[in-house]
Amino acid sequence: QVQLVESGGGSVQAGGSLRVSCAASGNIFRINTMGWYRQVPGKQRELVSDISSSGSTNYADSVKGRATISRDNAKNTVYLQMNSLKPEDTAVYYCNAQIRTSGVGGWYDYWGHGTQVTVSS
Repeated sequence: QVQLVESGGGSVQAGGSLRVSCAASGNIFRINTMGWYRQVPGKQRELVSDISSSGSTNYADSVKGRATISRDNAKNTVYLQMNSLKPEDTAVYYCNAQIRTSGVGGWYDYWGHGTQVTVSS
C-alpha cells in the first residue's frame, strides 16, 4: 500500500506565496518522477511541474518563473513553492509519483487526494 499525502494548501491574496508538500509512504521500493498537477471544475487536470529522481525539472508555461519544485529523496517528499500567485492559480493541487513497490515490479502512478489552493484578487 502506497499513500501520497499533501499539505500546505490554503487561501492567499494575489501576489502572495504558498508552499505545498507531498509525502509518499508505505511499501516503496523506488520513486521515479514526482510532480504536481492541478484541476479546476470543468477542466482537465494539468501538469504544473515535475521533478525526476536526479533532479531534472519541468514547468508549465503558466508558472515558469513563479514556481520552484524540489524534492527530498530521503523523506520521499516533493515540494512546490509558488510565488506571485494569481487568481488563475486557484485549483485543487494533486501530487503524483511514479513508484515501484518491489525490485521486480513495474512503475505505477500514484495520486494524492488533493489540496485546495485559493488565490483571491
